Amino acid sequence: MRAGLRALTSRGRSFLASGIAALFMAVILGENDLFRIGVLVTALPLLAAMVVARTRYRLSCARRLDPPRAEVGGEATVTLRLENVTRLPTGLLLIEDTVPYALGVRPRFVLDRVEPRGVREIDYRVRSDLRGRYTIGPLAIRIADPFGLVELTRSFTISDTLVVTPHVAALPHVRLSGEWTGGGDSRTRSVAAAGDDDVAPREYRQGDDLRRVHWRSTARYGELMVRREEQQWQSRGALLLDTRRHAHRGEGPRSSFEVAVSAAASIGVHLAREGLGLRLVTDQGAEHLTDDGLSYSLLDTLAVIRHSPARSLEMGVSALRQGGGDGLIVAVLGALDPEEARELARLRHSGITGVAVLLDVGTWESGGGPAAAENQQAVETVLAGYGWRIVRLPAGTSIASVWQGAASRDRYTVDRTGGAA
Repeated sequence: MRAGLRALTSRGRSFLASGIAALFMAVILGENDLFRIGVLVTALPLLAAMVVARTRYRLSCARRLDPPRAEVGGEATVTLRLENVTRLPTGLLLIEDTVPYALGVRPRFVLDRVEPRGVREIDYRVRSDLRGRYTIGPLAIRIADPFGLVELTRSFTISDTLVVTPHVAALPHVRLSGEWTGGGDSRTRSVAAAGDDDVAPREYRQGDDLRRVHWRSTARYGELMVRREEQQWQSRGALLLDTRRHAHRGEGPRSSFEVAVSAAASIGVHLAREGLGLRLVTDQGAEHLTDDGLSYSLLDTLAVIRHSPARSLEMGVSALRQGGGDGLIVAVLGALDPEEARELARLRHSGITGVAVLLDVGTWESGGGPAAAENQQAVETVLAGYGWRIVRLPAGTSIASVWQGAASRDRYTVDRTGGAA
């Protein structure tokens, strides 16, 4: 009863106060009719509170996100499934799901009645223009009486996570010589092609195709052997992302930092789909990526990456140097000076392809000035002198429109109007 009284709405409190006032005035004035009205008005919210407080609905809740990962600006559908697991019908239910502010307003629904063993499914959409990992839930249910005098809130404990990933642009295929020279060739290499006597057999494993059984080796070793005609080699590459706060300009989704994150995501997904074993490095050091579902792991990491207070790329360059075995290094860089560019450029040597995606941060601020342009030119000269391929990315330009420049050993730039030069 105490919980029910605490759950009185403004209407319920008004009824209770009006009823008590009517009873008080009826006693003073000796009005029996007013006394009866006062009893009725006072008893109504008290009875509603008693009924709602004693309500024992047993509901089960499940939530489904489709898709569980959404790009910036994309939509995801949230499906709520409520089931009444008791033999009694429910009354009026007010449902509110907990949604972060970045995903929009909290969705609210009204269910008039759920029959015994009945199921209700409710859909709503969420959308975010900001990257991140967002918790949706728990679901809150408000049980109310038909007159709206009492509302009692009960919550479930389950919640789900929606990952809003950076925008991924489809990049054209570019041949990066050296891309497949780091840890091997991701393409399938033939081990035995000269004939039946030259095959490299191995023991049979569960799931092997019986058509690959090599009977001569089986007779020789006394156990079932299969032809090992193909061997997979995994190439390795590194993706460096400059997250230093002072190296970027602008705020919000159109800032140079967000463009850099989107470019890194696009390049990483593109290379992963082409079979490159990729590791992610920032100016803070190496980031951990799981082996399974490389693209998903990369996108999940980039979804929550933030600015760093670092002033140099020293830790990132050191992490690239310690990793070793990379046939390809792609660096997505903000503003840097020629000395920092020289330290990075020295990582490239024979057998390694280096691609530098340079954000022309001067185009993100009005009047970048000739000094910024001269510094950008000096950085490009240093990197190109060490054999790096240069791709300039100004404001308002998509990485997909300039990625072809990564195929050329010559300098490739884009003028400030967005045209290729």
